[in-house]
Amino acid sequence: MLPTIFVDRPLPDEVKQYLEQHFRLDYWGKNEKIDKETLLLYLSRAEGILTSGRSVDERLLKAAPRLRVVSTISAGYNHFDLEAMKRYGVIGTHTPHVLDETVADLALALMLGCGRRVAELDQYVRQGNWEKNAGRAIFGTDIHHATLGIIGMGRIGEAVAKRAAFGFSMNVQYYNRSRKPDAEARLGVHYAELDELLATSDFVVMLTPLTEQTERMIGKEHFRKMKSTSFFINISRGQTVDEQALIEALEQKWIAGAGLDVFEVEPIQHDHPFLRLNNVLLLPHIGSATDKTRFDMAMLGAQNLTVALTEAEPQNVAK
Repeated sequence: MLPTIFVDRPLPDEVKQYLEQHFRLDYWGKNEKIDKETLLLYLSRAEGILTSGRSVDERLLKAAPRLRVVSTISAGYNHFDLEAMKRYGVIGTHTPHVLDETVADLALALMLGCGRRVAELDQYVRQGNWEKNAGRAIFGTDIHHATLGIIGMGRIGEAVAKRAAFGFSMNVQYYNRSRKPDAEARLGVHYAELDELLATSDFVVMLTPLTEQTERMIGKEHFRKMKSTSFFINISRGQTVDEQALIEALEQKWIAGAGLDVFEVEPIQHDHPFLRLNNVLLLPHIGSATDKTRFDMAMLGAQNLTVALTEAEPQNVAK
């Protein structure tokens, strides 16, 4: 008899068909939230779950007595309570690597958007403010040959560094919990302590995963160390930054601006202070949001679940 799995979101047809070859599906193919009664029914018989962001905590685990594997369609897995999962004998898997290049593209988009004031000046034109002799009112900041500081030099960080160094002739430095001599030799980047990186970079890109050690890693004292002409880019998780400190840094012009794809609470509220600041570029958490990358992530999530439930050695285990 095929194992039963619960899929809590719509999937591309090809991915759904792949899963149907291996499992009996309880499939919630709707964009709206699943009702509690149906959720509890599906959890009660699920040996595996395919999700993206659903909190896997004590409450869910108690409701899923047959559960063995949860596969998330995301690189991050801070929604997994790994200690609780370990107690219940449940494995978690995730989808690293397939989104690296796409997220790196977005980092460069935010750098360019901030430096050259793309969204701000789009509105400037649309609102009829463009005059022939606008002068310095529409000037921006060069990206080429500027100094980039990357906080968190994983695979995405290396992909950002490659684009910056070879595509824009940027001077790239990084801060990481451990040095990466291979990346330094291959990409021509150099290691810097955090304070030095903040004080000397024109663009600072935040790329650390969210952990107990990195929660609110960047705060008021860090923004005060940055140059008043510099830009802060966050494509990691909103909780890696003290958001109130960033708001103050933008309001007080301690830094020139910011580009954000992630926030402490998502979606952000309609009265959030970011929305009244013209020196911050805001995106709705679209780091991996292209058709191809989201398909590849969904398929890898399905494959992770299949391997974990049918073979001895699961892949991409969250640790």
